Amino acid sequence: MNEGVGNFSRNTDEQDEFTNLYHINGPGSFNANKELTWEELNRIERRRRDILRRSEMPYGRILVAVEGTCLRGLSRDWLLWLTMSIFLLVRAEDWFLGALPAFAKQVSRLNIEVIGGFLSFFLVLFVNQSNARFQEMYKESMTMVKRIHDVASIVHHALPIARAKRIVRYMNAAHAAAYVGLNDTYTSQNFFAHLNAKYRWLSAAEMERIVHELRMDHNGPSVCHEVTEWCLHDVDTAHKEGLLGEKDYVALRDKITQFRCAVDTIYDYCDQPIHFFYIHFLVLLSALYLPLFAITQALKAGTGDDTHWLSDFLSGVIVFLQAIFVIGLRMLGRKMIDPYGSDLEDLSVLHYIQIAWDRSHGVFSTKFPAPVSSDLGEEPSDKRDPQQQRWSASNLSIV
Repeated sequence: MNEGVGNFSRNTDEQDEFTNLYHINGPGSFNANKELTWEELNRIERRRRDILRRSEMPYGRILVAVEGTCLRGLSRDWLLWLTMSIFLLVRAEDWFLGALPAFAKQVSRLNIEVIGGFLSFFLVLFVNQSNARFQEMYKESMTMVKRIHDVASIVHHALPIARAKRIVRYMNAAHAAAYVGLNDTYTSQNFFAHLNAKYRWLSAAEMERIVHELRMDHNGPSVCHEVTEWCLHDVDTAHKEGLLGEKDYVALRDKITQFRCAVDTIYDYCDQPIHFFYIHFLVLLSALYLPLFAITQALKAGTGDDTHWLSDFLSGVIVFLQAIFVIGLRMLGRKMIDPYGSDLEDLSVLHYIQIAWDRSHGVFSTKFPAPVSSDLGEEPSDKRDPQQQRWSASNLSIV
């Protein structure tokens, strides 16, 4: 089992180190300002897998959870503090400096709810689009894992063991290489080199080719494409030498090209994110709407003698909830745009590589049952006592 992927328990010192780095580098990300190390990538992975299991926690524990929630992001968002500050300033002016101007009641009648309705519609649409992208990229990541397993199952039976294992090694190397170049999170040094040293997918000459000659960190899916071509070349060679039947040959080429197609789909999504124009539009609307909403709610709480502390408190809670709704949806949509980064909410890349290797490599450890003897005529599980057969027949006739 890969160190740091399958075991989610951590000691106190490691947790303190994680917490310090998390706070220093901002909400939802881990060491976002520098290249991550292999150890840091593993710590991120453990936290991601742990957070995924929290959806089954009791209501009370979910409510008080902090890590993996919107709370840290909200606490660092300037728009939330600006909105609440405006509300408190307006109320303080009425409480400590006397009644608000006469036009305050007219301002409080402004129909700001209409703007809020339109903004909510666009925010929900933004989150839906981001979630659809996120789920599609997750689906393609799982498709790569499945195709590697399919290829391993076919070559295990169809090719000599040395050739079969070579193709499986290449497929897993291509899988890991696919995530290098998507962004700065997974690189050839902090990610691929450590995986290759552990599993020995590629030789030193092959590593020199893909890391230095092809410049793995800067050429996107080109390295993955080349390693995939190595697999196709081995399949074609085995077919020409008569080691691979036509049916298995067609199936292998189909599975390998499906794998490559999944990689290309991920890069297509990353190359075309949601339009910046749309994101800027939402940010601008939010920045204008929330302060205006805070002012109108502060004025609706009452002026002069027509005030009460409970009205101020409830109005403040409404402003706070509206700010959480608007800012939270905006943050949620942006979190899901790039699922292969360093955020705790991103996809578990190390876990996917681990399960792909375990499944494909585990195929070669399969132990098959004894063959069915030709003189038995039927499976042992089908042999029943004659009395039981008569009882079953009688029951069937009654029905």
